[in-house]
Amino acid sequence: MSDEAYSLAELTAEEEELQFSGFSHDDAWALGSALVAAGQERGAPIAVDISRNRHQLFHAALPGSSRDNDGWIRRKTRVVDRFGHSSLYMRQASIERGTTFEAEFGLHPARYAAHGGAFPITVRSVGPVGVVVVSGLPQVEDHRMVVAALRAHAAR
Repeated sequence: MSDEAYSLAELTAEEEELQFSGFSHDDAWALGSALVAAGQERGAPIAVDISRNRHQLFHAALPGSSRDNDGWIRRKTRVVDRFGHSSLYMRQASIERGTTFEAEFGLHPARYAAHGGAFPITVRSVGPVGVVVVSGLPQVEDHRMVVAALRAHAAR
């Protein structure tokens, strides 16, 4: 996989892999804390947000992040909430159909951002129940950071 992009097949495989039997407040705390620790280790200027059923369970902003990151978090979260796929998946799906997310869906860019970094929290046999988001790095890095944390959480 290149440093710049994922294929839709790769993004689909990640979403199929990263499903859980449940997702509690304690899971949100553990996942969010792991993302914060990873961000601190890298000196990354990120904000992290985790919600379940549109209820914010975790939020943290590291040094160098700004309230703009909170805006990106809201916009990326809306994409996942509406479509049930990662924000990067939605971006890549439109690209592979020969268009852009903005042109294909006509959603206002001030409210929706199909940029990497937001990933659905999916419970097996239920479906998407929440969203984990990182904002502050280039979009593919935001996405990779979330996926790495979800993989580590699933391995627990």
